[in-house]
Amino acid sequence: MEDEIWLTAREAADLTGVSVVTVYSWVRRGHLKVEGLDHRGQKLFRHIDVARAEKATRAKAKRVLVPAA
Repeated sequence: MEDEIWLTAREAADLTGVSVVTVYSWVRRGHLKVEGLDHRGQKLFRHIDVARAEKATRAKAKRVLVPAA
């Protein structure tokens, strides 16, 4: 679609506050799909997919902190 926002791995990492390694981890784990390549051959991701991957992984990463006794 023409009105979609496309992001490189670096842009996705900057937007979500994670590292590029984490973005590629999302790809490897099936949370994020590479949708295309830009003019330099860099992988492109849809903005909405990046947001969904971040939400899914952040929800799983929540930890309950218990005060030390």
